[in-house]
Amino acid sequence: MNIVEIEFPFLVSDTDRHGNLRLYVRRHGRKIRMREARGTPAFARAYANAVETLEVAQGRKPGQRHTIAPHGSLGWLATLYFKDGQFTRLNPVSQTRRRSVIEECLREPVEPGSKQIMRDCPLAHVNAEAILMLRDRRQEKPGAANNRLKYLSAMFGWAIEARRINRNPCRDVKPIGYATDGFHAWTPAEVAQFEARHAIGTKARLALALLLLLGVRRGDVVKLGRPHLRGDLIAFVPSKTSYRRKDLSVKPILPELKAIMDASTLGELTFLTTSYKRPFTAAGFGNWFRERCNEAGLPHCSAHGLRKAGATRAADNGATEHQLMALFDWTTPAQAAVYTRKANRARLAADGMKLLATDQTENVKSPTLSVPLKIAEQ
Repeated sequence: MNIVEIEFPFLVSDTDRHGNLRLYVRRHGRKIRMREARGTPAFARAYANAVETLEVAQGRKPGQRHTIAPHGSLGWLATLYFKDGQFTRLNPVSQTRRRSVIEECLREPVEPGSKQIMRDCPLAHVNAEAILMLRDRRQEKPGAANNRLKYLSAMFGWAIEARRINRNPCRDVKPIGYATDGFHAWTPAEVAQFEARHAIGTKARLALALLLLLGVRRGDVVKLGRPHLRGDLIAFVPSKTSYRRKDLSVKPILPELKAIMDASTLGELTFLTTSYKRPFTAAGFGNWFRERCNEAGLPHCSAHGLRKAGATRAADNGATEHQLMALFDWTTPAQAAVYTRKANRARLAADGMKLLATDQTENVKSPTLSVPLKIAEQ
């Protein structure tokens, strides 16, 4: 560990669009910009004040002593992980999510009633039983429990490659099994209800069309703009996988989407902008779109649910797994197979229903699965 990691363990950095380095103090999922020159007494004072401010915001009393995780502890390993390129190359949303979950684990007591927290626990004592304890403390929310296991395992996997440790204690702990469909997938009726509330020409209708007819994530829809247009195509690098590959995702602009874009006010840099004419952040857009859903009487619907609706619609209309992968920028067939399995099951059930009938000559009408969606040739 170098001296910077010892003195400033909560310091993170990024670069703006002009290539300028920006420094922040990050704690508990929040951050404060550092504007003083690094290496000066003013910087050290500002750093200490920022850490104090973030600790107070988390619930620690002003003036309460803060200690840095001991060398060789779980917290020490997390500090190294958060500064490594394998972590910092993740997209910002993934970084925030992983850091938040891991830091939540670090604040857990090593056992009920103990004043010692997992941050200070020596790595030699972080075994499968300790990981199981951390997992099960969130067992009332299986998804959150499994995220603890998933992100800790990723950190230990990195640590093995970095030769910090020689074993991954998460390997002997299984995820909690549970049934869930995740985000609600919009139904055709819900899409029509939103469209009835938000007419063509409104920002809300434009957002709906971009999400549904391009199949993009909210982290990408806020970045799409005129620079990505290629005639009747739109081309961009998906942000979720940009740290692994820079392959362009090229999608046709369907006539329905083009008509809505032509009738809408588009931003100069990005199609969607805030009331201040600035690009949305992914989180800001999610909150804004949630309000538009509430206005349409759809509080249970979300931006991500539109992506699921599009995948369901395409699969129901016969899209193959590789077509779905191209449409929705998935990297493995397993993600697309979730939708093709459901669609195939529905078709097989419809075709097989006649076998249950007493009169085998009785015609059984296949159910209507969804509203048609044009699928680009791959």
